[in-house]
Amino acid sequence: MATEILMPALSPTMEEGTLAKWLVKEGDTVKSGDILAEIETDKATMEFEAVDEGIVGKILVAEGSAGVKVNTAIAVLIEEGESADDLPAPKAQADAPAPKAEAAPAAAAAPAAAAPAPAAPSRDGNRVFASPLARRIAAEKGIDLSALKGTGPHGRIVKADVEGAKPGAAAAPAQAAAPAAAAPAAAKPAAGPSAETILKMYEGREIEEVALDGMRRTIAARLGEAKQTIPHFYLRRSAKLDELMKFRATLNKQLESRGVKLSVNDFIIKACALALQEVPDANAIWAGDRIVKLKPSDVAVAVAVEGGLFTPVLKDAQQKTLSALSSEMKDLANRAKSKKLAPHEYQGGSFAISNLGMFGIENFDAVINPPHGAILAVGAGIQTPVVENGEVVVRNVMSMTLSVDHRVIDGALGAQLLQAIVAHLENPMGMLA
Repeated sequence: MATEILMPALSPTMEEGTLAKWLVKEGDTVKSGDILAEIETDKATMEFEAVDEGIVGKILVAEGSAGVKVNTAIAVLIEEGESADDLPAPKAQADAPAPKAEAAPAAAAAPAAAAPAPAAPSRDGNRVFASPLARRIAAEKGIDLSALKGTGPHGRIVKADVEGAKPGAAAAPAQAAAPAAAAPAAAKPAAGPSAETILKMYEGREIEEVALDGMRRTIAARLGEAKQTIPHFYLRRSAKLDELMKFRATLNKQLESRGVKLSVNDFIIKACALALQEVPDANAIWAGDRIVKLKPSDVAVAVAVEGGLFTPVLKDAQQKTLSALSSEMKDLANRAKSKKLAPHEYQGGSFAISNLGMFGIENFDAVINPPHGAILAVGAGIQTPVVENGEVVVRNVMSMTLSVDHRVIDGALGAQLLQAIVAHLENPMGMLA
């Protein structure tokens, strides 16, 4: 029996991807666990493993195809003795995206055409992961997949899980659920002028059109949503860095033999992690109909990469030494620039840091990355005259702006958090206690 291989969801938020490279060809025999292809998500390139055994009978989606929707058939596995020539051409194959411009429209139409593999049901609002063969057998036997526990990779339900299961109430057909799914949604803000309208304004001018890749498209969607739906407010403070710079120089001299060099950003990460422990009500995220408070300080740090940015998360940052944070941050940043981070390394956290001080930016306002409750925008340290004890002295002063989600953190609470961050930066030795 032929089995369709579907475009996988390699992260909880993935809706489509690019089939970057096939690692098998038609006629190859594969078994569960074999690497079939490399899939580009919005943030990373990941390997895709086979769940079922068989022979690659037909590749439906060519290398380089972008915008391939999750659950679109990308290849067909056949059994020994079957021929790819004998397979009926499914609509998903006939409409398979060309490697370039026609990829997205074709991929969007494919899930509806792939009737032999019913859509995975949901459990508590989350999609149940199951192989196409497992879904087909479950449909034939009247088994509700949401009641099964998968034994495949990442908990995926496979053939063996459904073969021994007892028939039960099948999941409700998609058609029956359609009216509920079609409930009126809140009106979305206007999307703005179309591309055609914009281009008409520049007729006769020399321009270059840049197609959006997955990362740029995701950044546009998420941050556009953030500014439209999150009630931002901003708190500003300055911190004097003179003691920190002296302390950093001393530590770096002592750590030189170990090949460790601490940056100012490492101190900022540690200061934020400790402040979140001292102001625990601010260590929180917005979760739609509730606020979720985190116990550990999981701090995300924005890293610029070609074409966009990542926000890798330093988990349990309050427990780690400055040298450990420095080494981990360097590793995450290097792998972010080559798009080698796994989803769990850049998802999560309650708080983020965006530091543009190294570019000479004195101050700026950062956009909150949902579901985070706040983000700290860090500017450059600048030699500034300040008054101390009635005398004017020159200090190295760094400006910071805390962007806060008012649904999660109120003004006084945000002020306490920023005050705690400043206190640690101005008394850096305490961060070693």
